[in-house]
Amino acid sequence: MKRLIVALLLGASSTVATAADNTCLSKKYDAYIDASVHWYEDLTQLTSEQYPNLTEVSEWFLEGRKNHFELNRAAVHYYLEHDLTKVATQQPVEAWLQLEQKDIKTLASRSDELGQLAKVTFNDRQAKPHENNYDLRSAFADLLSHPTKIDSALKRYNQAIKKLEAISCE
Repeated sequence: MKRLIVALLLGASSTVATAADNTCLSKKYDAYIDASVHWYEDLTQLTSEQYPNLTEVSEWFLEGRKNHFELNRAAVHYYLEHDLTKVATQQPVEAWLQLEQKDIKTLASRSDELGQLAKVTFNDRQAKPHENNYDLRSAFADLLSHPTKIDSALKRYNQAIKKLEAISCE
């Protein structure tokens, strides 16, 4: 009887520790997602300011990035609870999620929130690019090749990354 009680207590404490670890890992990944989304918001804003004719395509691009990152956020939260083989937490945070296009297509068939996010992202990837996509990419290349133009955005991103790197979930 004592062994059974000890086993149950150990199992319960292990479950609590895993839940705490998953909560910490989720928060760390959320910090990465937030930093990434803010980076793209800043980049598209800078692009629109310098190239007003690219505002529409910048908004289109940003919406696609947000869809992508929100799917990743939801997927990491889900897989931390249900399938750790899809989340490589021993890798740098940007490489945690181990999803391929076929996985996203499979997720898109689900009717829950994760499925809806996957469907939007899958459709984004299958859609015809915006007619000004090449011009936008050229504008990004121009901005990124002039560090002073992106200095404040880059500092903000780097500060956010330092904060998330300081999160220890062990």
